[in-house]
Amino acid sequence: MNVSVPELGIYFSLVLFIIGFFGVMFRRGIIFIMLSIEVMLNAANLAFVSASELTKTMDGQVIMFFVMAIAACEAAVGLALVVSLYRSKATVDVDDLRMLRG
Repeated sequence: MNVSVPELGIYFSLVLFIIGFFGVMFRRGIIFIMLSIEVMLNAANLAFVSASELTKTMDGQVIMFFVMAIAACEAAVGLALVVSLYRSKATVDVDDLRMLRG
């Protein structure tokens, strides 16, 4: 079985995405959930770059920069929310934060 390097990148991005998904579903700390979302975004970046290498175009690499910008915005806003929630509730455990529930 002859597997090329871009195909390995796509397989590895699938494994990273699954790890990130399970991190979001089964962790309770907001920081760990945000880190898992970052892992999922990086897996998407790797898949875009690997697909761009397979198709010999620059499309995936251009999309990667947009995903990186979204990840930076998500990290900044998410950390600001975590600091704000910690100041008001003194915890970052997801189960203890029922503030948004009606």
